[in-house]
Amino acid sequence: MNLNAKIPEGPIENKWENHKFRIKLVNPSNRRKYNVIIVGSGLAGASAAATLGELGYNVKCFCYQDSPRRAHSIAAQGGINAAKNYQNDGDSVHRLFYDTIKGGDFRSREANVHRLAELSVNIIDQCVAQGVPFAREYGGLLANRSFGGAQVSRTFYARGQTGQQLLLGAYSALSKQISTGQVQMYTRHEMLDLVLVDDHAKGIITRNLISGEIDAWSADAVILATGGYSNVFFLSTNATGCNVTASYRAYKKGAGFANPCYTQIHPTCIPQSGGHQSKLTLMSESLRNDGRVWVPLNKNDCQSDPRSISDENRDYYLERKYPSFGNLAPRDISSRSAKEVCDEGRGVGPGNRGVYLDFADAISRHGENTIAEKYGNLFDMYERITGENAYKRPMRIYPAPHYTMGGLWVDYNLMSTIPGCFVMGEANFSDHGANRLGASALMQGLADGYFVLPYTLANYLAEVGANKPDPEGEQFKTAKKSVNDQTKKLLSINGNRTVRSFHIELGQIMWNKCGMARNEKGLTEAISQISSLREQFWSDVKVTGKDSDLNQELERAGRVVDFLEFGELLCRDALNRKESCGGHFREEYQSHEGEAERDDENFSHASVWEYKGEKETPIKHKEELEFNVVKPSVRSYK
Repeated sequence: MNLNAKIPEGPIENKWENHKFRIKLVNPSNRRKYNVIIVGSGLAGASAAATLGELGYNVKCFCYQDSPRRAHSIAAQGGINAAKNYQNDGDSVHRLFYDTIKGGDFRSREANVHRLAELSVNIIDQCVAQGVPFAREYGGLLANRSFGGAQVSRTFYARGQTGQQLLLGAYSALSKQISTGQVQMYTRHEMLDLVLVDDHAKGIITRNLISGEIDAWSADAVILATGGYSNVFFLSTNATGCNVTASYRAYKKGAGFANPCYTQIHPTCIPQSGGHQSKLTLMSESLRNDGRVWVPLNKNDCQSDPRSISDENRDYYLERKYPSFGNLAPRDISSRSAKEVCDEGRGVGPGNRGVYLDFADAISRHGENTIAEKYGNLFDMYERITGENAYKRPMRIYPAPHYTMGGLWVDYNLMSTIPGCFVMGEANFSDHGANRLGASALMQGLADGYFVLPYTLANYLAEVGANKPDPEGEQFKTAKKSVNDQTKKLLSINGNRTVRSFHIELGQIMWNKCGMARNEKGLTEAISQISSLREQFWSDVKVTGKDSDLNQELERAGRVVDFLEFGELLCRDALNRKESCGGHFREEYQSHEGEAERDDENFSHASVWEYKGEKETPIKHKEELEFNVVKPSVRSYK
């Protein structure tokens, strides 16, 4: 497997500009000759489809939802980072770059991160021009707030609906291209295989989720913008339909999968209320700007009304442990700290699995109306779910699986190890290292779609030329047969267990043994248990209905098949990485203070896994990480 990252030479601040000048372009009149497939229509996919359509390429965009507006990007709440320095508080492109490298625990690629920081300032201008209603100061300037892992205010927001508003902006641009015919939109279509011709990605196989029809689609290049894989834990903040299928099936066709063990646990989620749940609900990290996180000092107070507990009997543990950042400590550190106090027996709520997020001081200081203007919809959502008024009583929160930093390996041009297969947004591994800073997911998705891929895709197309294959060709027929065979196999088992029961059991294994804390014994057990569970699935699952109609149970079965294989890969990567870094916390590798302890000598690399066959152990390759600008140091937020 060739892991040439193709990082341009020269000073880091000039790499992207110089690269754009040196790469090949496609003449405007020639773009109509090229056909591009985009899988996914969230922020990354929709922005790429709209931009490529505007440039004149013929684009086919696929999503399994009934509309691009249903993409999970809509659920992002708190904001989007940009190094505009509107607050005049010391921000800059270099500081955003530095914060992102440090926040990712020195496990990301410097060149990609610097490009992201550079492009952040363009994203805001683009979105304002589209009419995105960012919050504004009294004088009319765009407002900013802080997020975890930063000591400046650089996060632009639209109350607690930033993802929704950004997606609507991208969707409006996409809709224009759909109306002109430059983009053809295929909703309710799920990608089930990637098709290679002469070792280049040249198409996909999809299932029409309404009719059940299996179709082949060909193009000159394929772009995956299919999000992350947190639903391998079953309970996560992701929508229940989010899955790893597109990425994992590209991996099985030869795309390297990088750092699958880098999973992020978000510290501010509504705690699980019982075994009936199918997902968890996120409370935006932006709430930590004004909310103070605490638990009772004394175990005996855990079931008391929090309002009756005096200030001296509270442990504001983030402020105590990390005085420089306090309640805005990064997500991985905040999550582990919450687990730590709950493990000590000082958690609150059902099962003692929760901590308080208290707004009493902020309301006393600014007034309830000001807090409502900033976060009103989040408080409303919390009350609808819990029945509690967070203006009057502290919220209860607890960490939950959220974002995934691992993904398909890509080079500087966002191309995977399969030529012609590009990967954007959360589906790739490139920008966040071992921990993502809050408000950086939206930034990456839009940077990739609006400003990176249109250049780098042109470079690839100019090199290979327009050569769209026949979708009736032999490679497409073989791929369609493989998809049909698996579908019929799933329907023929007729066992005794539901698909959901297998997913729940997988999620419990993953959360208990590969969640916030991991160790060698637990990971070894998890790999064995997942292998056994996979065998049970293929002998005892019951998938009802038929393949020639709408069949959501069949959809879920295909996704759980991939989660059962991918979960083992994730645990294998976690077992192999014998260090603690960011969201990957190995209990054997921690400092005396309980902080993550990296091993830069042996693990300053991206772990890239190559698929070798159904019953074969995957092979690990390494992309060594070089730090020429920000030298790795002990990551401290104290």
